[in-house]
Amino acid sequence: MKRKPAAFVYVLRCADGSLYTGWTTDLQRRLRAHRESRASRYTRSRLPVELAGWFALSSRTEARRLEAKFKMLPRSEKLRLLARSGLR
Repeated sequence: MKRKPAAFVYVLRCADGSLYTGWTTDLQRRLRAHRESRASRYTRSRLPVELAGWFALSSRTEARRLEAKFKMLPRSEKLRLLARSGLR
């Protein structure tokens, strides 16, 4: 039996073409909050946003680590990983 993911790292594509990365335990709730300008100052000024991809993880700790690593990557590498994961 598959276990439900404990957390997600997600990537949003903003209206200006920039990428925003975050983590959450409830992907749909967090995406809704971004779209309603309640989630982050960064995305609030770059609406609309669309979900570019996500990664399901087994713990919050894993999600925070992956988020930090992902944010340090150059944009080209982020796009490559999103395309390779099939979540783009």
